[in-house]
Amino acid sequence: MVASARSRFISAATNIFNRTFVSKRAKGCLSQVSLASCKSSTTPITCVYRHSSTAATQQYGDITTATSSTSTTQQQESINSYVSGSTTHFGYENVSINDKEGRVKQVFENVADSYDVMNDFMSAGLHRYWKDELLKMTGVEPMSKAVRRRASLSYANNNNSSSTTKQDDNTSLLSILDVAGGTGDVAFRFIDAANCQERAKSSGVDEISVTVCDINTEMLRVGESRARTKYGNALIDESKSLSFIEGNAQYLPFEDESFDIYTIAFGLRNVTDVDMALRDAYRVLKPGGRFLCLEFSHVENIPLKQLYDVYSFHVIPKLGEVVANDRDSYQYLVESIRKFCTQDELVKRLENAGFEGCKHTNMTGGIVAVHEGWKPL
Repeated sequence: MVASARSRFISAATNIFNRTFVSKRAKGCLSQVSLASCKSSTTPITCVYRHSSTAATQQYGDITTATSSTSTTQQQESINSYVSGSTTHFGYENVSINDKEGRVKQVFENVADSYDVMNDFMSAGLHRYWKDELLKMTGVEPMSKAVRRRASLSYANNNNSSSTTKQDDNTSLLSILDVAGGTGDVAFRFIDAANCQERAKSSGVDEISVTVCDINTEMLRVGESRARTKYGNALIDESKSLSFIEGNAQYLPFEDESFDIYTIAFGLRNVTDVDMALRDAYRVLKPGGRFLCLEFSHVENIPLKQLYDVYSFHVIPKLGEVVANDRDSYQYLVESIRKFCTQDELVKRLENAGFEGCKHTNMTGGIVAVHEGWKPL
């Protein structure tokens, strides 16, 4: 039945693309693309939401790998604050900075239940490859093996006293924060790479923790439900390997220097003030901690960009209408990509937030890019 539904969706998507693409080419206007204005388990989520006093005082102010250098003259030039004045962009629409957050939340409430299915259709499954590459770049798998070995030696040397202490100690040896990851797609990759499901069969709190933080309760609901179905309850309730926390990327509900790794996948462009979010990412990372952002970016190859624009503005909204019964939300998501920073601009914003060793890696011709930086020791 699921396979049949997917077949129907793929057929619909193919028809939409063929009609649009062939029509555009027949009219000879591929280079003049019109950019149109663009529930499973009901398991409750325990949401923690508290403003950090530090962050709250901050003001708004093919895989072709191309790693950018931060030494070019253009990157050294200052850039404007992401938000200035009382308005900002919501797709191609100008809105009050006080209104954008609510409107973005509404978008993701609308698409929460179909979000992962739509990702498959919109990217032809490529989003899975991009997220797998993000996982490799984090180094979570080899790091988790080292952490497990260290913990095992500690238990052996201290008999049972260490395990007792560990149950009372909420400090993980490797702590990972995935922001704007409500449905758990990235977090589950970390859980699998770190073998947390197997560890959950033992007693005590896991030495590795993955925290999903998202502003949208509906996305978190979907994510926790998926996690309990996929892994069982022990991972969340007993070993504490995985947790779902409601919070805003601009002022995260966590103490300073709490995490070793911070990831955000396809979420940064939806934040009202990107600079503020980057500063708070810096705040919650431990010295030596690493920031990685997987985000849609800007295609530089002209023929690919033209084809991508046709697909984005004429196929994706129609897919949203057919699959998710929501054209407007996917129109916004397409527009938000075009309004987001270029690769070099985001590198500069990371540097302005205090990160070092900042660079980006393009994937699929720059359709997406991974940006990374390190918090100095």
